[in-house]
Amino acid sequence: MEMKLSKNDDNIYHLALSGYMDLCSANQLKEIILKVIKNNVEQFIISLNDVTSISSAGIGSLVWVFSTLKKLGCPLIIIANEGIVMQALEATRIKGYFTIAASMKEALALAAATRKELAQAVPG
Repeated sequence: MEMKLSKNDDNIYHLALSGYMDLCSANQLKEIILKVIKNNVEQFIISLNDVTSISSAGIGSLVWVFSTLKKLGCPLIIIANEGIVMQALEATRIKGYFTIAASMKEALALAAATRKELAQAVPG
């Protein structure tokens, strides 16, 4: 599995994954998340459109990422089209737990809306 991590000016991290997501890559994903959360990440996007296959360990790692970031108050957005990943999320009945976008443009719009909601929720 190939993983490419980037960060934009709004402190949104984007991790693009491609290839087969198995136990080995699931562990690599967890390692990346543990490193990134040390940098006070505010929002995180994981792109899964180029994932060709996903094992139960891959699904489990997505749940782990979601719960780890949620504990830190960091929203997670997953980019996934109607491919193999969406089928796996639907088959395991966990699709509803994630905020899912079909494209990077949609994910960034969701991130901006989330930032606005969080800013309004903070008493000032």
